[in-house]
Amino acid sequence: MLIDELADLLARHARADLSTPIEGVRIFKADRPTPAFSTTYGKVMALVARGTKQFALGNRVYEYRAGQYLISSIDLPVTSRFIQDDDGTPGLGVGIAVHPADVAEVLFQARPVDLPKILDGTPPGLAVSTAPVLLLDAVVRLLRLLDRPQDIGVLAPMTKREILWRLITGEQGAIVRQFGLPDSSLNHIARAVQWIRDNYAEPFRVEDVAQLAGMSVSAFHRSFQTATAMSPIQFRKQIRLQQARLLLVSDAHDIAGVSRRVGYDSASQFSREYRRQFGAPPSRDATRLRAFASTSAP
Repeated sequence: MLIDELADLLARHARADLSTPIEGVRIFKADRPTPAFSTTYGKVMALVARGTKQFALGNRVYEYRAGQYLISSIDLPVTSRFIQDDDGTPGLGVGIAVHPADVAEVLFQARPVDLPKILDGTPPGLAVSTAPVLLLDAVVRLLRLLDRPQDIGVLAPMTKREILWRLITGEQGAIVRQFGLPDSSLNHIARAVQWIRDNYAEPFRVEDVAQLAGMSVSAFHRSFQTATAMSPIQFRKQIRLQQARLLLVSDAHDIAGVSRRVGYDSASQFSREYRRQFGAPPSRDATRLRAFASTSAP
């Protein structure tokens, strides 16, 4: 079966740094249950071959299993973990970057009649679907190139283009199509998301960010909530806490200093919100994460 071949390819070519010789392709392997980590999902298609991937975005919880794929359309802060199968088989998955310029090129060459209808309004930033056979087949053929590195330069771009087409014409095609349309509502929100990510430590007025996105304040609030499952202010808080967690893994003792660096005026408020988000006070959470990292395989 295709899913078994996919799992075999992923298991053989998994690296500690997740990278592969194919640009934009990463392999994920979980040899044991992992604690929930904060990370960022960019514009990517992620497909699970073994195990279960769970993640939380705002107040929404998602899960996708072997044979299912995720489409992420915006740089979103999530809390994620990979779970093994019940028999202890390692969790395995592949992520393939989706570049808006590549989507636009495919759309330009397609016949309008073959394209999905454009969604009204802003779609959610994340969506999960079962991978059809044609998509699985294209992903497997892309990963087979890892066994023939001399073929990657010529064949990988062609196969990635086919994968894009399968995504565009698949169940989540209306979302993927918005990737390649510069004036789509999704790209308006993506600009606002990027601005908040770049300026998370500074105060801002939602009205100014709405203007940056080219939307009225009411439309911006509605679209931002749909795409990210959070308000702009909640989104900024997620980014601040994620960044603080990264900083604290290196220095768990300077809690007050880290809280100021990510934009908090009050260290006590920072500690409360951190504990609410990650389930433990900052110093204890950082110690736990360092201990897990030190016992993980390199």
